[in-house]
Amino acid sequence: MDTSAVVWWATIAGIVGLLAFDYFFHVRKAHVPTISEAAVWSGLYVGIAVLFGVGVLVLAGPATGAEYFAGYLTEKALSVDNLFVFLVIMTSFRVPRADQQKVLLFGIVFSLIARTGFILLGAALINTFAWVFYLFGLVLLITAGNILRPRDSENRSPENIVVRLARGLFRTSEHYDGDKLFTVRDGKRMMTPMLLVMVAIGGTDIMFALDSIPAIFGLTQNVYVVFTATAFSLLGLRQLYFLLDGLLDRLVYLSYGLAAILAFIGVKLILHALHENNVPFINEGQPVNVVEIGTGLSLVVIIGVLVVTVIASLVSPKGRAVNIVSAARRHATEYLTCEVDPEVREDVFRRLLAEEAQLRRLPEKYRARIREEEKLMTLLERAHAEHDARVASSP
Repeated sequence: MDTSAVVWWATIAGIVGLLAFDYFFHVRKAHVPTISEAAVWSGLYVGIAVLFGVGVLVLAGPATGAEYFAGYLTEKALSVDNLFVFLVIMTSFRVPRADQQKVLLFGIVFSLIARTGFILLGAALINTFAWVFYLFGLVLLITAGNILRPRDSENRSPENIVVRLARGLFRTSEHYDGDKLFTVRDGKRMMTPMLLVMVAIGGTDIMFALDSIPAIFGLTQNVYVVFTATAFSLLGLRQLYFLLDGLLDRLVYLSYGLAAILAFIGVKLILHALHENNVPFINEGQPVNVVEIGTGLSLVVIIGVLVVTVIASLVSPKGRAVNIVSAARRHATEYLTCEVDPEVREDVFRRLLAEEAQLRRLPEKYRARIREEEKLMTLLERAHAEHDARVASSP
């Protein structure tokens, strides 16, 4: 599939236009999106991605179309998993909910820029060194193993080396000033936590790119397909964050599914590298006669694994318990530290009450474990005490 410069520039202009539309019509004015708003716009962006894929299927043929959809689904699944880390970062930095949209859009734009750079680098390496497929396959197998490591949101630090460096070099404020990146305190200009959280998001985006780009190159080496599948998987991620709020933590088996997919693609890459082998110490530099995994089979495996892991997560009692506990912890933290708008705080507290009611309806074995979590119980007690104090002091 040869892509003309006109098609490239038209595609880039369309993606930039969608991002600009997102900013000026949704993000510029700080607000908390409703579920219906998030659902409509998430569906719209997915629809655009699917229509684009149908266009690729018609104009470039079934093989290229299958490569696009396999790449899009893989990158979308990885993006959903990345939302968990975004959630941890914004909770740790106590970002007011109305301002989270701007942080997410910045993360999407930075991620798109970073991944574009990695795509160009990856394409150059593949065209120059055939052994890069071995390296990419190994990276994916290691990443698959790392994904299976337990993730504890309470112990995860959002402060990567870039954030620590920024704190050390520049004055930073402990308080937000709306969605401003800089503020003036006691006559001194300093950074706000809003800028720091964007730095944290940007730093994690670079790490995400190191995982996702080898994955999609394992499905297709067509640079245009790699770029568009990656770009469309990121578009709409902001809306998806608010749509999946309360479900992100419930997808308890998604990490197993992603690990299986990345390991599968890693094996696929290594088999392809063996088939194209020119490394002197492997089979004396001659290609190895091995079975290669086709794009059609890859697409079936990716869809099948995602469907199984998502359904298993949603119907499992463990998933329901984890979801409720995580939501209660998050809303108690928001009530105590993040929100200043009285209406938003009251809405957060109502959600917390609803989640506590669901906790009491869980099977005893889960309730017993929850009662043993001292930090969680203390957090809930503090939220109730502060709410009672506010009600008592209100006229």
